[in-house]
Amino acid sequence: MTAEDGNVLAGARVATRLPAQDLDRARRFYSEKLGLEPVDERPRGLLYRCGGGEFALFRSTGASPGTFTQMALEVDDIDAVVAELKRRGVVFEEVDVPGLRTEGGIAEVEGHYPSKGARGERGGWFRDSEGNLLGIGQPLY
Repeated sequence: MTAEDGNVLAGARVATRLPAQDLDRARRFYSEKLGLEPVDERPRGLLYRCGGGEFALFRSTGASPGTFTQMALEVDDIDAVVAELKRRGVVFEEVDVPGLRTEGGIAEVEGHYPSKGARGERGGWFRDSEGNLLGIGQPLY
């Protein structure tokens, strides 16, 4: 791929970055609440891998406004995942706006990306220890 054909990023891998004002606190949250351990670290960051993707937490003096989903994880059984995360103390957002309402922390979302072959999605949202808004989703086939 070249700049001439316009596909310079088509083969790029996505690597999410999430800010953490307190990296030690964030490490504990991701370990104790989500069951994730970093696969690598550097002085101001922690690298995690899930499935075929990766994300990093980096020490930052700034913070996300938490008004939008910054990272989402797609799972096969959202009910089981949400139940386990709640058991570990994760608090799911309750949403009640036109077209989107959660029950028990999970919403049914109409429509999906046609290339995924799903008719919709079930999803839930929670904040990590740093205020980042994270999502859990399960496509509905």
